[in-house]
Amino acid sequence: QVQLEQAGGGSVQAGDSLRLSCATSGSTFSTYASAWFRQAPGKRREFVAGLSWQGSSSSYADSVKERFTIYRDNAKNTVYLQMDTLKPEDTAVYYCAADRWGNGGTRLDTYELWGQGTQVTVSS
Repeated sequence: QVQLEQAGGGSVQAGDSLRLSCATSGSTFSTYASAWFRQAPGKRREFVAGLSWQGSSSSYADSVKERFTIYRDNAKNTVYLQMDTLKPEDTAVYYCAADRWGNGGTRLDTYELWGQGTQVTVSS
C-alpha cells in the first residue's frame, strides 16, 4: 500500500524560504499526480500546487504563483514544495496528496492518498 511521509516545515521569518518533502513508499510513485494543500486555523483546506503524473504539467494557486515551486524526483520517490519569499499569510498546516493517473488538479476530493501534515509558521 502506498503511503506518504512528509518532512520539512517549521517556523521562519517573512521573506525566508522553506522546502517541504513528501516521500512515497511503493514502486508506483511515477504513476501518481502530486499536490500540496494547506489549511489555516478556522479555514478550509485549500489547493496550493499540483503536478500531473507525467510531471509535464503544474498548476498553482494565485496566492503562491512565482513564489512556490512543486517538483518531483522519481529516483527518490519524492515530491517537493519549494517555498520562497514566505509571507505570514502562508502560515498553515501543509499536506501532500497523491492521485493515481491524475492531472494534479485543484479538487481536494480527487486525491486518494494524504500525508500526515506539517506545520509552517511565518512571522512578520
